[in-house]
Amino acid sequence: MIFLDASVLLAAEDTDDPHHLAASALLKTGSIATIDLALYETTNVAEVRWHDPEASWRLQQRIWAIAELGTLIRVDQTLAERVAALVRAHNLSAYDSAYLAGAERVGATLASCDERDLVGPGLARTPAELI
Repeated sequence: MIFLDASVLLAAEDTDDPHHLAASALLKTGSIATIDLALYETTNVAEVRWHDPEASWRLQQRIWAIAELGTLIRVDQTLAERVAALVRAHNLSAYDSAYLAGAERVGATLASCDERDLVGPGLARTPAELI
């Protein structure tokens, strides 16, 4: 199973993103998961930065498909505690830590386009590395 952070979902939607082709291919692999936070992050980018309600709708549909066909992790107390521990251990944002905690929970590799905070330190792999 591959656990997607919001950057991978956004890259699959954005044809100008350098990770677009690999991210799109990764979404078609079938065994994918994400966390409910992805819905909020992708909606925010599509609506606020891109001003693209149609992209927002497509991203939401992808996340609901992951929920239906794959795994959608929802926050609970145990996950929140693990997020806080990862923030302290890796000096990450709570958002990045949430994806990492979600991937840990299901025993999956975290896929991210965040080369500085997640891929560089070895906490995640790029879509191209995973296809």
